[in-house]
Amino acid sequence: MEVAIGAASWLIDHVLNQLSNEFIQAYVDSSELGLNAKKIKDDLMFTQGLLHEAQRRGMSDNPGLKGLVQQLRAKADAAEDALDELHYFIIQDQLCGTKYAEPDLGDGLRGHARHGRHAARYTVGNWLNCFSCSRMQDDGAAGTDAIATSKSHNTTNVDSSNDGPFDKLPFDRVAMSKKIKSVIEEIHSLCDPVSKLLTITTHQSNTASVNLNRPLMGSTLLQDKLYGRSVIFEQTIKDITTGTYLGETLSVLPIVGPGGIGKTTLTQHLYNDKRTEEHFTVRVWVCVSTDFDVLKLTQQIHSCIPAAEKGEMNTADGTTNLDQLQKSIANRLKSKRFLIVLDDIWKCDSDEWNSLLAPFTKGEAKGSMVLVTTRFPKIEEMVKKGTSPINLQGLDPHEFFVFFRACVFGENEPSQEYNELADTGNQIARKLKCSPLAAKTVARLLKKHLSWEHWRKVLENNEWQNETNKDDIMPALKISYDYLPFHLKQCFSYFCLFPEDHRFKAVDINRFWTALGIIDSSCKNKNYLEELVDSGFLMKEVNNLEDPCYVMHDLLHELSQSVSSQECANISSSGFSADKISPSTRHLAITIGDKYNKNFGQEMAKLKSRIHINHLRTLMIFGGYDKRIVYILKDTFSEIEDIRVLFIVMKTTDSLPKKFSKLLHLRYLQIRSSPYCVVDLPSTLSRFYHLIFLDLQDWTGNSNLPKYFTHLMNLRHFIASRELHSNVPEVGKIEHLEELKAFHVKKESVGFELEELGKLIELGGELSIYNLHKVATKGEANEANLALKRNLKSLGLFWVLNDSNWVTNSDDDVADGFQPHDNLRELTIGAHGGAAPPSWLCRDIPMRYLELLTLEGVSWCTLPPFGELPYLKRLELCNIDRILLIEPDYGTSRKQTLETIECFDCPNLLSLSFFPECSVSCTQGIHCPSLRKVRIDGCPKLFVSPIPPAPAVTSIELDDTHRTVTLRDNIYFGNFLKMSGYRGALASHNLVTPLTGLSLFNCDILTVDVLNLLSTTVSVKELAISNDQNHPSSIVVDLFSEVARRTKQLPAGSFQLEKLHVDSISSVLVAALCSHLSATLLTLTISSDQRVESLTAEEEEALQLLTSLKTLYFQCCPGLPSLPQGLHSISSLSILKVHDCPEIRSLPKMGLPSSLGWIEIKECSAELHQEVMKLKRTNLRLTVDAKPKASQHNYSHSNFSEDDYPSILSVYSSEDETSPHTKSILPVSTWENQFLLFSLLLEDYSSVYDFIHGAKPLWL
Repeated sequence: MEVAIGAASWLIDHVLNQLSNEFIQAYVDSSELGLNAKKIKDDLMFTQGLLHEAQRRGMSDNPGLKGLVQQLRAKADAAEDALDELHYFIIQDQLCGTKYAEPDLGDGLRGHARHGRHAARYTVGNWLNCFSCSRMQDDGAAGTDAIATSKSHNTTNVDSSNDGPFDKLPFDRVAMSKKIKSVIEEIHSLCDPVSKLLTITTHQSNTASVNLNRPLMGSTLLQDKLYGRSVIFEQTIKDITTGTYLGETLSVLPIVGPGGIGKTTLTQHLYNDKRTEEHFTVRVWVCVSTDFDVLKLTQQIHSCIPAAEKGEMNTADGTTNLDQLQKSIANRLKSKRFLIVLDDIWKCDSDEWNSLLAPFTKGEAKGSMVLVTTRFPKIEEMVKKGTSPINLQGLDPHEFFVFFRACVFGENEPSQEYNELADTGNQIARKLKCSPLAAKTVARLLKKHLSWEHWRKVLENNEWQNETNKDDIMPALKISYDYLPFHLKQCFSYFCLFPEDHRFKAVDINRFWTALGIIDSSCKNKNYLEELVDSGFLMKEVNNLEDPCYVMHDLLHELSQSVSSQECANISSSGFSADKISPSTRHLAITIGDKYNKNFGQEMAKLKSRIHINHLRTLMIFGGYDKRIVYILKDTFSEIEDIRVLFIVMKTTDSLPKKFSKLLHLRYLQIRSSPYCVVDLPSTLSRFYHLIFLDLQDWTGNSNLPKYFTHLMNLRHFIASRELHSNVPEVGKIEHLEELKAFHVKKESVGFELEELGKLIELGGELSIYNLHKVATKGEANEANLALKRNLKSLGLFWVLNDSNWVTNSDDDVADGFQPHDNLRELTIGAHGGAAPPSWLCRDIPMRYLELLTLEGVSWCTLPPFGELPYLKRLELCNIDRILLIEPDYGTSRKQTLETIECFDCPNLLSLSFFPECSVSCTQGIHCPSLRKVRIDGCPKLFVSPIPPAPAVTSIELDDTHRTVTLRDNIYFGNFLKMSGYRGALASHNLVTPLTGLSLFNCDILTVDVLNLLSTTVSVKELAISNDQNHPSSIVVDLFSEVARRTKQLPAGSFQLEKLHVDSISSVLVAALCSHLSATLLTLTISSDQRVESLTAEEEEALQLLTSLKTLYFQCCPGLPSLPQGLHSISSLSILKVHDCPEIRSLPKMGLPSSLGWIEIKECSAELHQEVMKLKRTNLRLTVDAKPKASQHNYSHSNFSEDDYPSILSVYSSEDETSPHTKSILPVSTWENQFLLFSLLLEDYSSVYDFIHGAKPLWL
């Protein structure tokens, strides 16, 4: 109820914001409404005040108020829609130069006359095809209306699949005025009963508070056995009593996790363990819960600590003086080691925490500990002191099954008669996501009736979600939800629309919230996602290579579904019941599964009559689907009108909803296309004037944009390919656009001038500008206004060297006009033909924050002084002919952060002077102290000077080293060395410090002491030595034969190798070598072995010696006829990969090891593929990634000729001619039409493979 009140108030606030628009306000003030904007605002603010008062008084359980609030919310929705529609036509007037929505401040008859006149002109204009501002399109796009109407104009709808011209939507002035007036009056009429309810209420509470009803938990064990936490329990006991924390005066160890995960249970066992009792002189347990009162908590702790002296016993007892209490606690604990448990902290600020902790920091004894349990990561971050917090997640699956069975049957084994329940019980357990409290909740349900029927009912209906006992899982989780402020409750509720385990990027979910009006552009700096992380509702996954992802635990996802069930629904095509969907649903997500469920169509028909389709605000469809699903979805959602968010797949123009062209409220549109269909974007896309987000990231159709695309004046984010971005003429008209990946100067005669870029001041992210050779002057370059684009992070500037229009004399001058803003992080310059860099790269470089500099194909004789860039991390140089020397030139810069240097195809480069000439012992003057990786490829004249020791260096890659390079003694290679085409000598005495990784590729004349590299002297852990198919000889044969011969002299444990990649099976599978690798080798890869024809008995036996092997990978071994027959005996093996080994046609006769959890078969025989898929059906534990060889299931366009059509048609037309799926196919001759034909044939098949192998279409 509280959420409903908050939502209604929030909607009214939106209506008030809309009324602040000067055009809307002027229209509302018009004589046609008989109202004025100020009076309407006053009424709405009065209504909002009533809602706040109801919330303040705690009237959440009043059923009468609940009904009124629901009505009020519906009317607020209608008001928002009406004003939004009015705003749409105001925008249309601005674009088309018309005055249909202009306010009329005269008498009402004039408004009616204007409406009649406009309607007549509109009709005549259609006949003459000359009135509309949207002229006939010539882009060939589809999905338009011959005559389009607004939803307020009651005329016949025309199917949106019709091609051809479209006109702007007509504005019904009279109907709009009546609608706005009516809905405002209805809102006002609801205020009186709400006001009366508040007047007569006898509720005496001054403030409303969330009734959390948290149970108070003590230290007494409620569960004798601790399940699934033995490892973390023992480690924590060790750290507390004998390890990490023993040397500290006071440590604070937080235990954090969602509700019901077992935080308190673990802490109770830690508190009551015998070792803990003996270790601490004083132990105190306090349940904090939601009331963090420093005085009250201090009193409780004080009362549990024995007095230090007899006379002191009663001095502070009973006092409310915090200072006296704290001094008494400090005195009592002065020489004692103590353990304080603060269980279930919900809130506190840093001042409160420091105040509570103050007396415990004064002790003299070492090893004292405070244990804190909390649901909230923000509490964990604040309280931790000298510890690594314990983040509890679900139990290990095996341990969870044991615990779940104990909850149902007790500690004793269940009797034989209940074996029939085991399978159902396991299915239920898997749905509980390893949550201990969920196991207890469901166990209570199952114990009521130990029958298969009852258990099946619990499973199918998810009955545990409806349990209301405070000790059940959903109520326990919902307490955390009740504690959230309204704005976070609102944000959290919409997560239910996305699939379970969905990984969110911040930008994706923020788009969704913005489209629904939860946040707007003024809230960009309000990071609601981080607030949900701090509150324990989301987990944040940080990857240094990508933006962080956010994940929601499955049980919290179920909670999201529960709390939003009146408004949101997430259904699956594999099975759902329309009767369980609330009629008030406004937001709907549909996940299309891999298999078609015949009941899906029936349930969707029920859904159509159950909910108000026209009032849906969100419709998101996940997954691909065939024609049957297209027809079902199109029929179900034919009447959508109020949609704000729409995710759809477009296979043909028929895929679009019937009223697609009239979705005038649309804010966020995502269109994906079928990979087998070549379709155009719908031309009516240009009508969505309110659109903020257009997501075409997965669009594979035609890249032509609709005409008048720039009418999308509110578009901020165009998520699409570079090609689509580069196809927007007059892009400057979309003045709020924040992303444009590519812009081609003067791509066409009109609409691609640099001044278009200059208008886009809000551009951010990345931008690449091409065809700069067509820019004649610096003044023209200045029109791009790059220096004003403060949000731009990455910029690419590209010329064309061989263009005949190149104006050499102005190159340097033109480049000076492209100076970017100082905030730029990444800069790429390509094919600039001037003799020197732009002036803004030569001295006093303004881009102080530049992290990546890429130069490609430039004609400069000297490089910029990149050493002056204090934050530069990566330097990439490619295809630069004139550069002979590369040196940083640090100048006065003291901060040197360069981490990566990559140099490709610089044929005349002689020297990389990043390091001074110095001996190995030299520790001063290293130019690049942060350097981690150096890669050199295609620089035949380069002399590789010694690299002095640098602790940060981890990787050196020398590729395509055709010249013989003699490596000096004591050269430093970091941790990993990769060499390609090297023809010199490499010995361990060349190395300053031991390598841990070495990769040698196509090094035909290499001299290397492999044994010394593998021995403990060097300790290589990763070794790859191989050639590609163009180098048939293998150096591995010679190198490893010597290793095998000499290993007999080495003691066991001499090798540390963990990963080995070679191109010769016979060279590695030698008993003498494998016996030394048995204890350490985890991964073995055999690739490009052109010689192997079978494995000998000796090689099979040697493979069995690799007792630690976890991953075995065979790649591109064309002659290998079978997998090793003894694979089943390698009990450590968990991953098996076989790629491009066409002669392997079956799995080993003795099977695979039971430890195997992942098998990957790609580009192999159809027989092997079928065996693996059969294995997958019988082994549910096994994850299988299997794809047959491309030649068996892919056909290129050229594979078809007209002679092939009869055989193909005979497969396709085997059904009765009356089948609705039978098509008439005309002869075609061009390869494009052949491809379209093949796409047409595949349309009703789940894959190309199924089609080729004669499988029935999906619709059979």
